[in-house]
Amino acid sequence: MKAQAYSVEAATPRHSYEWRVWEDVKLPEGKVLIPGVIAHTTAVVEHPETVAERIINFARVVGRERVMAGADCGFAQGAMYQRQHPTVMWAKFEALVQGARLASERLWRS
Repeated sequence: MKAQAYSVEAATPRHSYEWRVWEDVKLPEGKVLIPGVIAHTTAVVEHPETVAERIINFARVVGRERVMAGADCGFAQGAMYQRQHPTVMWAKFEALVQGARLASERLWRS
């Protein structure tokens, strides 16, 4: 595949353990992993510590320089769920920012 990065769902209970697959599967050289660390299917706003933990789990198995935090998917409306209210969406992205900051501090401290 010519993609530079792979985006994977990782924030819902169904997928939250799947970071472990990277313990056995090698991320191809030069590729970046974008795990979803916030979920689009629930109005519950993730705690920044939870987001940081998710990022750190992936960074420990594929390398801290090869992980970019993302959302599980877009926040568009689907057949089985309603679109999240914009205030929820922005709160989730703020949690992503705060969690990424925490993870970066922990992963990159001297």
